[in-house]
Amino acid sequence: MLNTYFRTIVGTMVLLSVVLTVYVNPNWMWFTVFIGVNLIQSAFTKWCLLETILKKLGVK
Repeated sequence: MLNTYFRTIVGTMVLLSVVLTVYVNPNWMWFTVFIGVNLIQSAFTKWCLLETILKKLGVK
């Protein structure tokens, strides 16, 4: 269940950042870059802040 929430939230954030980049300001692309860097970092360290937050909220 945690994996489903994680993928849904991250996918929504990526899509939202693309929409904001196109319609609001190109600087929103940095949000997309941040998400990508965080995913790469979590692959190497096996730690992700979103996962920690979801666990504290009681997602199993």
